[in-house]
Amino acid sequence: MRLMFVYWAFEDQGSGLVIQGYCNAAKALGHDVAVYGHPNPKIPLNYSLDIAATDALVFIFEWTTQLLGGDALDLMRLVTKIPRRRRVILDGDGNYNDVIHVACDYNHRDAAEGQRWIAICDSLSDKICQPTLHPLRSNVRPFLFYSYNPNWERPLGGPKPYGMIYVGHSKFRWCPMHAVLRAIQPVRRQLGRVALVGHGWDALPPWAVPMQLEDAYYSDTAYLRQLDVDVLPPIPFETVIDWMGKALFNPVITRPTFSALRLVTPRFFETPAANTIPIFGLEPEHVAEIYGPDAGELALRDDGGQMFVDMMCRPEHYGGLVRGIRQHLAAHHSQIVRLRELIEIIES
Repeated sequence: MRLMFVYWAFEDQGSGLVIQGYCNAAKALGHDVAVYGHPNPKIPLNYSLDIAATDALVFIFEWTTQLLGGDALDLMRLVTKIPRRRRVILDGDGNYNDVIHVACDYNHRDAAEGQRWIAICDSLSDKICQPTLHPLRSNVRPFLFYSYNPNWERPLGGPKPYGMIYVGHSKFRWCPMHAVLRAIQPVRRQLGRVALVGHGWDALPPWAVPMQLEDAYYSDTAYLRQLDVDVLPPIPFETVIDWMGKALFNPVITRPTFSALRLVTPRFFETPAANTIPIFGLEPEHVAEIYGPDAGELALRDDGGQMFVDMMCRPEHYGGLVRGIRQHLAAHHSQIVRLRELIEIIES
């Protein structure tokens, strides 16, 4: 089967690494995955415009401001060639829901915006999937598109130039990041360098004001300076796992609305593959259902920073926990497993 992913890709954010993994998984299973579009040397994905040989379309929606980069002609070409029953939508941000407000986060500004997005999805497909095991709407299928690739795994151990790194943008993530920073504050000097890598941590990205997203990219820059946190520019998606490996530990956090919906994201699966210790700033139930019952020891704790001191003192113990998580993810959440599920959805 030849699948065409319809995705508006960026060099330094989004799901490029996961999509690369799906292309390789498809070859291993005797299938083919391509991304609709012209080749882009800065975004090394398997691009193609050949719709004639395509058996199914998978719309990967992570941005709702525009549908396909604003190109209505492309959309018409796609839906004309591929019948509705062979189209699947992956609603990556959980926006195929009514308005949700949680803490400092929201999925839509108002009900009208939410209804417009739901109508767009309904016009394209009856097969609406979300990367959660707990969708709110009865017509949404649970499908954890974001998944694990054992080929990403790096050997564990060795000296690290950073105590903590978080690779990801600040969009709606200040609240969960603040919880992490409060947890490390009592032992901050013992950790060495700490860094946040991505857009929006020290200043609004250039698109925030034109898109009226100032609140989404809020960050307490004075507090970051007080804690002596380095803010580094975004990096290409192909280097994310190696960058995370520069630190003793990396927090796994997510937007408050994503947490409420129990959505998974690419970082959930990239972090355990890196040469680092993942620290889960997630609800315990969410951690257990994705990473297995033994992952609870890596949940963020408010213990005066002692969990971080323990990591420095017992690296082999924590390395064993990470290896166990890797085995669980490879068995239950690999891209081979997910691609088989996706083909079942298409054929259903």
